[in-house]
Amino acid sequence: MRSAAKYIWLLMFVAFVGGFLLAETSGLLGRSPVSTSTAVAKVNGDEISYLAWQNTAASLAQQQEQRSGRGLTMDERRQIDEQAFDEMVNERLLQQEYKRRRIRVTNAEIIEAARYAPPPQFLQAPELQTDGQFDPAKYQRFLTSPGARQQGLLAQLEGYYRAEIPKEKLFTQVAGDVYVSDTRLWQIWRDGHDSATVSLVAFRPSVTKEARAAVSAAELQRYYTAHRQEYDRRGRAVLSIVEISRRPTAADSLETRRNVEALRGEIVKGAKFEEVARRESDDSVSGKDGGDLQRGPKGRFVKAFEDVAFRLKVGELSQPVPTQFGWHLLRVDERKGDTIAVRHILKIIRQGDSAATATDRLADSLARDAASAESPGKFDTAATKLSLLVSRIEASEGAPAEYLGRVVPSASAWAFSGARVGESSDLFDDEQGYYLVRLDSLLEGGVQPLSAVENDVREAVAREQALDSLVVRARSLTDAAARSTLEAAAAAQGVKVQKEGPFARSTTVASLGFVSEAIGAAFSVPPGTVSAPIRTDAAVYVLRTDRRVNADRKAWEVQLAAQRTQVTRGMRDQRIRLFMEGLRKTAKIDDRRKDIQASQRRAVS
Repeated sequence: MRSAAKYIWLLMFVAFVGGFLLAETSGLLGRSPVSTSTAVAKVNGDEISYLAWQNTAASLAQQQEQRSGRGLTMDERRQIDEQAFDEMVNERLLQQEYKRRRIRVTNAEIIEAARYAPPPQFLQAPELQTDGQFDPAKYQRFLTSPGARQQGLLAQLEGYYRAEIPKEKLFTQVAGDVYVSDTRLWQIWRDGHDSATVSLVAFRPSVTKEARAAVSAAELQRYYTAHRQEYDRRGRAVLSIVEISRRPTAADSLETRRNVEALRGEIVKGAKFEEVARRESDDSVSGKDGGDLQRGPKGRFVKAFEDVAFRLKVGELSQPVPTQFGWHLLRVDERKGDTIAVRHILKIIRQGDSAATATDRLADSLARDAASAESPGKFDTAATKLSLLVSRIEASEGAPAEYLGRVVPSASAWAFSGARVGESSDLFDDEQGYYLVRLDSLLEGGVQPLSAVENDVREAVAREQALDSLVVRARSLTDAAARSTLEAAAAAQGVKVQKEGPFARSTTVASLGFVSEAIGAAFSVPPGTVSAPIRTDAAVYVLRTDRRVNADRKAWEVQLAAQRTQVTRGMRDQRIRLFMEGLRKTAKIDDRRKDIQASQRRAVS
């Protein structure tokens, strides 16, 4: 044993060092950056690397920025990160399912698909069309052209079909046998075309403070146990917030108008509208195209803009036009009836230079004193020093935070990305102002414990009890109506009879809801008969069907083929969606994103 000791110690040393290096390079100890080998998640044991996830998210973010013509907030980037993660998890699940079902794709299948089933984007490519229609002959010539190979398009096509063909095979196995009978199609048609007109009395619950207080602990526990999954909630954060306004004044608006008037004078003197738009317009999307807003009908723009646009003659330059977006110059290039092609130059109203400088200095001071501070007191001290009002707001995970009806950029994403209670954020900003938030409390998402949702459960129990008591009252109305009429019985009880209809089974009815028990009763109770009490989640109803009209079977038969195609497609899509949801629910997904984000924050601090 002693002779083997040095080897045992050597083995232990190697294991220790190896484990330490693994932890260090994984970023989990929070003392080094995340490495290329770090797994952001495992899906049934298959790893998704952090680097691959970030690359996918970055690609999606770049596409979004190109579409919007601006940078993304943390909230928007967080949504894209979530989208990228979901796509990669689903791709792992699909690959695992292909393997389990032994689904493969051959080179011959790829060649066949490439020749005769072009991707959607190729069907829309102008260079592959003749007289506005996709031209298969042009597509075939394109496939054999040297340019297609040199540009790497053939390799891209191969990658596309290697992903799409096995997916199509799988989904055919999952939903290829969907069949909708004529009986089912007729029922679907009837749901939308049978109609009923009813008279009704609605007893709606009113939950008092005393009723909520009277709910016992045992009743709370029973209801919570039976409805526990209904309390699966998003994470919730309470934030303190201070704002430094960047909103412009009337003087700033006047200054912007003068700027637009100067641009107009430049164009009148001979400058090209398009060149001025490219140089000066704050509309980054149309500005790149010389202010071109394309051709379109009335109703595309806000009223103030459109009123001026449709009064202009072709080629005429407008005076400065104010809207909620700023000041505009307009020029109509073409008019055909109610359709115009219009260009504009937009100047957004911003603070003047001196005011903006003072605002920026104030924001810099706030950032120095409290941004990214771990001590809660620094936030309050900075707010007091700078005479800033401290307010409280709530944020839900996955949704932007709001303050005074406006979105606070990036605050929600920051709060749910590893921030600690008491910590202050970086300084966030938009056109409206600068914002600093502090995380005051954080409730993790998921099924909430009874203690966290007790008030909601208490309200629900009291409401159920109120509905139970209303059933008794509604039954007395039904009994009285059986001896006279619904109207006479309602008058005797001092309640109102409402009229609704005609409506179909699939219609949302203001007083009855959507696909509710009450709507169902309208099509099952014999006409002229007063129903028994109908209890729903919203109210207790007593109703009488005054008139019912059945759907026209001949009209149904005329459209049967189109309906079958539409319904079959919808049912196949639904089965595939449920299949993917089932894969996701049964998969073992080890999501380590929050741990990694928290370790990165610790490494930075």
